[in-house]
Formats: sequence, structure tokens, C-alpha cells
Amino acid sequence: MIPAFITVRTASTRLPGKCLLPFGDTRMVEHIIARALHYGFEPIICTTTEPADDVLAAIAEAEGIRCYRGVVDNKLKRWADCCSHFDIDSFHTVDADDPFFDGEEMVRSFDLLTKCGWDIVTPTPSSSAGGASSGYSMTRDVVDRAVTLTQVDDDTEMMWYWIDKVKGVKKKILDETDAEPVVVRLTLDYEEDYWLLASVLRIVGPLARRQTINNLFRRNPDLFKVNWFRNNEWTAGQQAKKI
Repeated sequence: MIPAFITVRTASTRLPGKCLLPFGDTRMVEHIIARALHYGFEPIICTTTEPADDVLAAIAEAEGIRCYRGVVDNKLKRWADCCSHFDIDSFHTVDADDPFFDGEEMVRSFDLLTKCGWDIVTPTPSSSAGGASSGYSMTRDVVDRAVTLTQVDDDTEMMWYWIDKVKGVKKKILDETDAEPVVVRLTLDYEEDYWLLASVLRIVGPLARRQTINNLFRRNPDLFKVNWFRNNEWTAGQQAKKI
């Protein structure tokens, strides 16, 4: 199984406790775990040592999956230490606020990483623009090298900033498979995001293929407007976190 690091904390400013929000018959993080398993990944909760995240460790135990708890702000170090702790050579990242990730796209990303010798395979442009269809496939080696450029308490949420500093890094942007990718925001940061995601869940169910979800938006061309206006605010926030 492909290791899927579910990067998650209970602390969130825009939408407090979003990983624990009800989502169908379960909570958001448990939905993420179930979807990862459905697509053949091994979900590993990658969280912090903060007491507030004890609940995430308890969820991992209840779900029978592995959990690593590390430093709070330096996400890169948390990933590196997780790799070391479980002796993992490569992995795919799954953000716990992206509930409709494309498992097939993630497998394609990981295959590129392992079969073509890349250090990192980044998401498709449409995924990075808010579509949230996949994460990053990464080798342990490139994460270890990036961590050497940081201090233990650095905030590395925008981890690609540090990855790009690694000398000789071999990076591939995952190609789009759709000539006209659907315009949609399927990540969870704001209340409007939750409304849209919950609506999609009710219509297609928790384990729907991403193509089914994309077709839903093609058939309902105004549906994306529920939260798309938030995308500019979200993008500005990401840019502000750059060092």
C-alpha cells in the first residue's frame, strides 16, 4: 500500500476544529481515512504533540491505523521524523481539509515518483488552484534535505518554498488528464466551503470517483459559485505565508 500522510491538526483559525466537523455519518478526518483506504492507500495520521491533538491520536487508534506526533509548526520536520519512525522511503501527502481527493490521480502521481526517479511530484495546476484533487508525492531523501535548511520551530506550511531551495531537486508537475479541467473549489477553509462539500457528499456519496464529482459541476455550472469567491482570499493568504 502507498503511505498516505494525513497532515492534520485540530487548530485552525478560519474554521475552528474543521477536521472534526460532521461529514455524512462520520467526521471529516474519519471520512479522509476511509477514502484513502478505499483507494488502496495506507493512511497515517501525521499530527502534533499538542494536547488538543490527542483526539486525533485516539481516532487513529480507533480506526486501526498508524499515527505519528511531531513538532507543531515545522511540517517538513514532522514528515521527515514520521518517515524515520516508520522507515518509509516515499509517501503521498493528504490534507485533511481535502475530502474529495482523486485516489486515481494520487496513484498516478506516486507511480511517476517511484518509476521515473523524481524527488517530488506536485499536484496538477487545477488541483493547486483549489480543486484539491491530489497532494504531493515525495521521497524521504528530499524531505530530509529540505529540513536541513530549516530551524526546528520554522513554520513550513508552505513547504514547497523550502523544497525549491534544495540543490538539484528533481520536480515534476503532474499533468492534467482533462483538456478542460472543471473550475471548482473543493478544499475546506471557510463556512461556505463546508456548505458546498456537504452538498456534494449528499449527492454523490463519500467514495465517489473524482470524475463523477467533476461531472456534477459540469451539469450544474453555477454550483461552484457557492464558495468560489473565497478562492481569491485563500490564495492571498497562501501568498502572505511565503517567507
